[in-house]
Amino acid sequence: MTVETADESPAAAEAPAGQRRRIARNTLIFSIATGLSRIAGLVREIVASSFFGTSGAFSAFTIAFQVPNLVRSLFADAALSAAFVPVFTELLERGDRRGAFRLASTLCLVIIAALGAICAVFILGAGVIMPLFTADTFDAQLNALTAGLSQVLFPIVVLLGVNGLVVGILNTYEHFTIPAIAPLVWNVVIVVVLVIAKPFFSGDDEMYAYAIGVLAGTTVQLLMALPMLPRVGFRFELAFDWRDPRIKQVFKLMLPVTISLGIINFDLLVNSALGTLVSEEAPRAIDAAFRIYMLPQGMFSVAVATVLFPTLSRFAAQRDLDGLRHTMATGIRQICLLLIPAAAVTLVLAEPITRLVYQRGAFDDSSTEMVSTALLWFSLSLPFSGVNLLLSRTFFSLQRPWLPTALALGSLVVNVLVSLALYKPYGIAGLVIGTVVSNVAMAAGQAWGVRRLLNGSLEGGATLAAVARITAAAVILGAATWFVWWGLDDALGRSLPAQIVSVGVAIATGTCFYVAAVLSWRVPEGQQIYRMVQGRLAARRASKPRKPKRVVPPPTPRGARRAAPRRGRRRPPPPRRGRRPPPGRR
Repeated sequence: MTVETADESPAAAEAPAGQRRRIARNTLIFSIATGLSRIAGLVREIVASSFFGTSGAFSAFTIAFQVPNLVRSLFADAALSAAFVPVFTELLERGDRRGAFRLASTLCLVIIAALGAICAVFILGAGVIMPLFTADTFDAQLNALTAGLSQVLFPIVVLLGVNGLVVGILNTYEHFTIPAIAPLVWNVVIVVVLVIAKPFFSGDDEMYAYAIGVLAGTTVQLLMALPMLPRVGFRFELAFDWRDPRIKQVFKLMLPVTISLGIINFDLLVNSALGTLVSEEAPRAIDAAFRIYMLPQGMFSVAVATVLFPTLSRFAAQRDLDGLRHTMATGIRQICLLLIPAAAVTLVLAEPITRLVYQRGAFDDSSTEMVSTALLWFSLSLPFSGVNLLLSRTFFSLQRPWLPTALALGSLVVNVLVSLALYKPYGIAGLVIGTVVSNVAMAAGQAWGVRRLLNGSLEGGATLAAVARITAAAVILGAATWFVWWGLDDALGRSLPAQIVSVGVAIATGTCFYVAAVLSWRVPEGQQIYRMVQGRLAARRASKPRKPKRVVPPPTPRGARRAAPRRGRRRPPPPRRGRRPPPGRR
């Protein structure tokens, strides 16, 4: 969550308190919604793995999905949004709403035309293109299945291109709820379609039910976001102004952004393609580990980077480098606070987590061994990947994306070289080690580049001190988690309820140790999150309506009751004894 740090810069101190609270609230909402969508994605993977295990057909689907996903990352969705948001924000800051609307409308038409043509080429040439990503391990039947699945999946590129533009507009207006919830619905639709459509296919063709589900889910995701545009005050116009210099500005930014943001998809496709050199099960095993790895990544680093990006773009448009520098450094420390302990958990419990999540149905012990090996090595790159995401967004907000582009290309080369050198002696582990090394190199290069670009310190001393204390606390977390799991696993066995108890209690116990260490060692970000949670709980308690207490009136002293004025209708006094009433009252 995004909160202010103890060592605030003057620019940050002058920032309105309402803006900081709004950023914290948006980060919390986005983090929770994204976390739910990641959990739903994990459920989707569990259902699919129980049906297909780590079979060659599932590896064919993995590659058939990753190729259009790579095209999407290069030309649509997040890449387009990252290039579009700074330009769109700058127009709105200048008060040029009409120019901003015309820019978005023109881009929408360009996206539909350009991505539609790219999809047509890939769909028509799938039989030739897709075998380029598989090795001799795939036979003719698996290659044909890979090509057929990709033809079903490639239309998602156009849908995600339009969705990326819509999400960029909503994020600029600081509307994050629907874009965060839509992936949750996407996963639910896929699972429902997969379960319903699977009986209509047989053999390896059952994978087509999964592909149809992905296409249906992507359509629903776009339909959820479109109605929100009028609510934030945006309207599309039938405009196509190709000569608008801002269109060229967006595409000029988009070229390096596509490579920088697409690096994670490049790495995954490289791992899957090289995985076919290990075995036909390896691509699916690596992808299954990647899904667990992306759960904390999506909950924390993606949430922080997405919510901070419009703020960073706003600071950049105002040339407030102090505010931008402080916001970025705070975000880095928050990502480390959340991802370093997550890496410790997946590192020590790689096999138990994999067994609990996947091992049922067609997913057996050998599948668990392959996936847990990949997950163990993926864990080491988790904090570096999160920091890379925020550093890249900082470059994009400044509209200076060429350095991260060069670094992304360099890290991709490093990944390929290391993977090729290590896959023979180490198998799946060697492929994932290539990803770890490339992420570390990318993080170091981007930190150096941002420091030069901002012409000043990046609060490096405070960041290094916080990271050192966080890492020490994560070591305690990892040790406590493993020992508690080992004791419970030995005592309870490995039935599904026993695994849930042993893994869940171990993680909860380790988390308690971690929180205690972070608070006792006075890590500023941890203390501020703790204070913010306490403040929210106190505000919630104060906002609850209290039942009014019954006020008991004091007893009336003797003699005062007769003197008190009577209320209501006054009764006539009773007749006195011994006297006869007047004649008129007889």
